[in-house]
Amino acid sequence: MNRQKICILVDSGCDVPQKLREAYDIRVLPLKIIYPEGEYLDQVNITAQQVYDRFPGEIPHTSLPDGGTVEAALDKARADGYEKALIVCISSGLSGTCGLVRLTCQEYTGLETFVLDTRNISFGSGFFAVLAARWIEAGMDWETLIRELPRRLENSKVFFCVDTLEYLRKGGRLGLVAAIVGTALKLKPIISCNADGVYYIAGKALGRAKSLARMLEMAVAFGRTGDSPQVSLLNGDAPREAEALTPQLLAATGCEALLAQGQISPALVVHTGPGLVGIHVFRGGMELPR
Repeated sequence: MNRQKICILVDSGCDVPQKLREAYDIRVLPLKIIYPEGEYLDQVNITAQQVYDRFPGEIPHTSLPDGGTVEAALDKARADGYEKALIVCISSGLSGTCGLVRLTCQEYTGLETFVLDTRNISFGSGFFAVLAARWIEAGMDWETLIRELPRRLENSKVFFCVDTLEYLRKGGRLGLVAAIVGTALKLKPIISCNADGVYYIAGKALGRAKSLARMLEMAVAFGRTGDSPQVSLLNGDAPREAEALTPQLLAATGCEALLAQGQISPALVVHTGPGLVGIHVFRGGMELPR
């Protein structure tokens, strides 16, 4: 436990890798994946591969953690000796999880809580749990932490490509992305989250290879607008493409290693389908603010 007795929780859509969760005792609130036969807990009793295996014939629904799950996680943190809890959530513009967690925390007594709506997705959100953990480890106090984290939100951005927009369309997650772009003239969009945390088309290219190259260009350009960029590269059933892109991303940004990599969570798989490659960039170092 850290000296400040601050517990960090994330919803499972934040895609914080297990290695980082274990290193900083970052705890997970699992989203739900719903099939006709019942509910599954994201990354607890269902894997991304199991979701892929049931595509395209079955596309499940996703749902929020229930209030009881959130309360139980807070109870466990308090029982473990924590006095405060930072809860990091994916964008309220894409999921109701943040709102549900906020309502639960407002009625909860026993821990001081702060819910961070990252207005982002995947490790674009989860990054802030890791950043908070680094800052706490370096001695940052609670009041400074909850003041400084929201100020860094605009420095975090994800860019991702998908094979088809069909899954986003069926899941109601298209936002400002028009489905026609994915079919007309074989244009492939590069998708990101805007300032409100809603998907929009950040760029587009003709065909898969060019869209991946364009995504790389955009990520690198965003990283150059700040100092000491941090980069991550996640995929959804596209490990070879992600692996091929990794050395190019590191060389172009000057980073020695990826902060996070690997497969996105089953709950995000439901809405993106197979063939996702995504880059996260944080345009700034992780050192304590001056």
